[in-house]
Amino acid sequence: MKKTALITGATGGIGREITLALWKNGYEVIINYNKNEKMAKELAGITGGKAVKADVSELSEVERMFAEAGDVDVLVNNAGIALPQMPFDSVSPDEARKVFDINFFGVFNCCKAVAPIFIHKKQGKIINISSVWGNVGASCEAVYSASKSAITGFTKSLAKELGPSGITVNQISPGFIKTKMNEHLAQDAVEEIENEIPLGRIGTPEDVAKAVLFLADNDYITGTDIVIDGVWTI
Repeated sequence: MKKTALITGATGGIGREITLALWKNGYEVIINYNKNEKMAKELAGITGGKAVKADVSELSEVERMFAEAGDVDVLVNNAGIALPQMPFDSVSPDEARKVFDINFFGVFNCCKAVAPIFIHKKQGKIINISSVWGNVGASCEAVYSASKSAITGFTKSLAKELGPSGITVNQISPGFIKTKMNEHLAQDAVEEIENEIPLGRIGTPEDVAKAVLFLADNDYITGTDIVIDGVWTI
């Protein structure tokens, strides 16, 4: 019997590759989106999955999403946003709240909705997509870094709490990944980052998707953080 994975923010570069990787490896997929309906429907057409619109920062919408999704075996919390790079004192409280609403409370809301389902089944996988900046911090991205750091503490705590119910909770922390979020950077800036990465290249969404698949298929790894950055931040 096929297992079902729900991927939040599935229409972004990383989310799309996670969705395709899980589908290609036998998972039914639930494709969460908020704004990009066209991409969601395209992914649903490719995978035969179900596209479900929901703003993950709103618990009521998340609860409706899980009601529409039906039975779920794997939750991938991938939805996230970032502000333009700016000094901390230029970030308004409303901008900071928006980042936390999506990046942290989106994870919180989805975990809150799925936990009773997984506890009832005595099994389930939660995979949270964080960032290396949550581990080491980034200048001029203090709020984004803080929102991702919050996911780390949440992941480790939830892994301990849900472990007795047979549920694994893990985190993936991508480094510099080739996505639309980074397309605004000048080519010389990208090359400078590449030169800082010991593996000599920036990461791809496929690199992240492979790690998600690994965790989705593993029953004994929990409370861990897989860093995907070519040893850039160590």
